[in-house]
This record gives sequence, structure tokens and C-alpha cells, in this order.
Amino acid sequence: MDRTNTEEIKQRAVFNRLLSYLKRDQKRLILAFVLLIIATGTDLLGPILIKVFIDDHLTPRNFDHTIILLLALGYISIIVLSCILNYIQLVLFQTAAMNIIQSMRIDVFTKVHGLGLRFFDRTPVGSLVSKITNDTEAIKDFYVSVLSAFVQNIVYLAGIFIAMFYLNVKLGLFCLVLLPVIAFIMVLYRKFSSQSFLHMREKLSELNAKLNESLQGMSIVQVFNQQKRLKKEFADVNREHNEAWMKNIKYNGLLLRPAVDLVYVLAIMIVLSFFGIKSFSSPVEIGVIYAFVNYMDRFFEPVNMLMMRLSMFQQAIIAGGRMFELLDENDKAPGAEGGRHPVITEGAIEFKNVTFSYDGKHPVLKNISFHARPGETVALVGHTGSGKSSITNLLMRFYELGQGEITIDSVPLSFYDNHELRSKMGLVLQDSFLFAGTISHNISLFNTNITRERVKEAAAFVQASEFIEKLPEGYDQEIGERGSTFSTGQRQLITFARTMAFEPKILILDEATANIDTQTEDAIQHALQKMRAGRTTIAIAHRLSTIQDADQILVLHKGEIVERGTHQQLIQMKGLYYKMYALQQKDKLSEEVG
Repeated sequence: MDRTNTEEIKQRAVFNRLLSYLKRDQKRLILAFVLLIIATGTDLLGPILIKVFIDDHLTPRNFDHTIILLLALGYISIIVLSCILNYIQLVLFQTAAMNIIQSMRIDVFTKVHGLGLRFFDRTPVGSLVSKITNDTEAIKDFYVSVLSAFVQNIVYLAGIFIAMFYLNVKLGLFCLVLLPVIAFIMVLYRKFSSQSFLHMREKLSELNAKLNESLQGMSIVQVFNQQKRLKKEFADVNREHNEAWMKNIKYNGLLLRPAVDLVYVLAIMIVLSFFGIKSFSSPVEIGVIYAFVNYMDRFFEPVNMLMMRLSMFQQAIIAGGRMFELLDENDKAPGAEGGRHPVITEGAIEFKNVTFSYDGKHPVLKNISFHARPGETVALVGHTGSGKSSITNLLMRFYELGQGEITIDSVPLSFYDNHELRSKMGLVLQDSFLFAGTISHNISLFNTNITRERVKEAAAFVQASEFIEKLPEGYDQEIGERGSTFSTGQRQLITFARTMAFEPKILILDEATANIDTQTEDAIQHALQKMRAGRTTIAIAHRLSTIQDADQILVLHKGEIVERGTHQQLIQMKGLYYKMYALQQKDKLSEEVG
């Protein structure tokens, strides 16, 4: 099967899948369709009434005032009725379309939140944003502008054919011959435009990805004078996107309105020639000519509208294919297995011969085994890339375990559902993340079970209340995007308070004090000691001075635990930990060893 046929099958499948969403609002759509048929019927009666007036009254000069008045009232009535019915059916179609696209966006948004971090590792954020916004907007046009127009105009064309056959069977058959010609133009347009639309959508995703990267790293861009390089990269992608658009414009200019207009002119010439030749042998009614030419105009009006909507249709099909790829993504976040519903009570953690790889080829963890008892603090140290964060990622079940086993309270990690697992774990990262909203909302995360008093207690516990209460709005102070109006230390204190508000059994600290100044760190260390009390804590540390009181320190190198013990034991061993500590504590090391 060649590439063209394969692409055609894919597009047909996307079209059928888009149509399946209509079932969600089928009652409204059925009512709209019935009203559309009635509105089309009334609209098409107009030329027939005028034909009767011309042939039966105007030409023979038979001016029966009563009949003429009835014809006039009938013509006005069907126009008014057609307007009312068309308005109602249009509102019904559009309402159904908007309901469908609204639910579709929720489906996509929900799907993204259910995907595993492995998916986000390989997918640019800008590309995802493009699918959720630009692609769903194109699909919205399919339901709002394209589908309703197709249904309306196809029904209208069917009514026109019925009227044409009523007036003249031969000319009605002639107009039927026009349909394959118009269908051929549509197929030709879709064949050439589909690839350019796909290319255009891909380049739009790349534009969003470039834009997202530049905005998020604006400080680095400016510090290292990367504006010229990024401008060139953005301009290259933008040029390719523009070229795809221009290619599409050429197809539109050739195969849409101009091609149909040419067919229309030829059709009018043939129809008028037919009546002209017929007039040599028999009389021709002027009303019939008027009605037929009027119907020919009306025939090509919906055809032109369909052709103009074909561009939107093709964009929607390509966008729908990209969106359904996302909806069909199988890389879901790991979930519970075994049908059990265990509860974390103590928080004892054990890794048993755990081996893990992100790509399935190169292991980042090799035979990791350790035990963290309830209330103990286990610190993970090592150079960048040694596997520290991978251990916490597996413990939080952001990724599926490769080999080995992880247990909490002697129960395999895979048996816990994500809600239980995440609700009993507190995570503080090096890069604090704050949501749009107030400080209070960022600490409680809009959880109604966490009262205002609990929010204040958590803030006071980590000594964040000191700066919060000095703000103009206090806990109701609005936070800018990602907390940009606060210092790094203040943002971190808020995330500390958030963690404590949920009272976790297990605490995970991923270099939580790395971005905090020395003065703030002293206060934080005191808070951390209280936070760790009675909780199992896994702490990733860059500053080794912050984990000297850990019950156990694991030293990782290239994915393996090469040393383990307390701070004093590791110093005495004079191994890798000793060298790392020596770099940070040059002057104090000799005193401590002595």
C-alpha cells in the first residue's frame, strides 16, 4: 500500500472519529437537522412562486389581485419563516459544536495529566501547548464552521435538485453530471493540500517550542548574548511555516473558487444554450428560465461555500490526527496493581536490588539496595548524574520500576494507588514551583480540608510567617507567575509550608536548601529537624554540611552505591565522600579528623 493510500485511510479514520463525538449531543443535532430540512424546503419554494407569477399572471397579463396578493404574502411568509428556522437550527448546530469542543478540550487536558513523566521527557512543552490550543481551535472550526456548513449546504443542494427535476428532467440530469466534476476538484485539492497542512502544523508546533524555550530561559539568553542565534533559529522555522502557508494559498487560489467559477460559467452557458435551441422548435416559458437560472445560482452558492470550507476541513483533519495521537498515547503514569488498597502507616522504605533505565538501554541505577526505617533520615549524595534524583523519582512512582523491588511498610510500591502514595509523601524540590493565586492557596493547594489556621501553623513551623505577615495582603497576597515577585528563599519557604500543611509520613527533599542563602539556611535547618521528626526522610544534598546528622548516608557513583554509613564513618573511610567533603570544608576537615 503506497503512502498516499495510507494517508487517505488515516484521514478517513480521523474524520469518522471526529463524527463519533456528535453522539454526545445527538438530540440537539437531530432537532437542528429537522429544522434545517424544513428551512431549506421553504427557502426553495421562493423561485417556484415567482415562476408561477411570471408564467401564469405576468406574461398572459392575468392580474387577479387576490391570487397575486396571496402569492406575495406566501413569498414574504416563506422568507420570514426560512429566516427564523435557519436562525434556530444554526444556533442549535453551533451550541452542539461548542459543547463537543469543550468536552474534547477537557479530554485532552485530562489525558495530559494522566501521562507519565517519561512522555514529558521526550515531548517539547511547546508542541503539547500547540496541540491543546491551536489544534483544538482548528477542530473547533470543523464543528462550528465546517460541519454545520456541510450539512446545511448538502441538504440545500438536495432540495435544489428536487426543484430542478420538477422544472425540467433533462436539465436536472445535466446538473447531476456536474457533481462528479466538483467532487474531482475537491479530491484534487485534498490530495495536494494535506501534506502542506501537515507540514504547516508541525512547523507551528516547532514555533511554539522555540518561543517557550526562549521565554523560560530569557535570563540565560540575555546573559550569554544568545538573541542573534535564537532569532535565526526562530526565523528559519518561521520561514518554513510561511512557505507551507504560501503553498496552500496557491492551491486555494487555483482549485477552490476559480475552478468552481469556471464550471459555473460553462454550466450557465450550456443551460442558456439549451433553452435557446429549444425556443426554435417550441415556446419556452420565461418563468421556467428564471427559476432554472436562479436554481443554478443557488446550486453553485453552496458549492462555493463548501469549497471555501474545504481548507478549514483539511486543517481540522490534520489537527484531529495530531490530537488523537495524544489521546491514544499509551505512556501513562504508573498505577496500582493487584486490586489491593494498602495504607501507609509507618513509612518504612526498602529498595531491593533496584536497576532502572530511562531509555531501556543505559541503566542509571544498578542494584540499589537500602532500608530507611520509620523516623530515619537517609541522605543521597554524589556527583551530577550519579542517580540521586532517579531514586526519588522511582519512590514517587513517576516511572515504572525496571528490575528489583521497592516496598513501603513491607508492601510492594506497585500495590499502592497513586492517591494514597502521593498524599502520604511530601516533596520539596530545588526549583520551587508556585501556582497562580494567593499564598494561602499555594500552601493549601485549594484543599478544603486544610483550614486557614493549619496554613498559618505550617508557615510558622518553617518560619515563613515572618515575611508573609509583613506583606500588604498577608496570606491573601497574590503571587505572580511562578512566584516571580518573591525571592528564591521566600518561594522555597512557601513550598516548605505547603509540604508541612499536608503532614506527610514520608519526606523527600531534593536539594531543598540549594538555592537558599546562608542566613535563611540556618533557620531552614532548624525547621527541617522538626519536619523530619517522626517521618521517614530521603534527602538529596549538595551541601554535605546539611546532612551530617543523617542516620545513613548513601554515596552514589555512576548509578551504584559505592559507600554507606554515617557522616563520621564516611569521613574515617577517606573515600569518595571524604574527597567531596574536603572540597567544601577545607579548613574544618583537619580539626574534625583530629
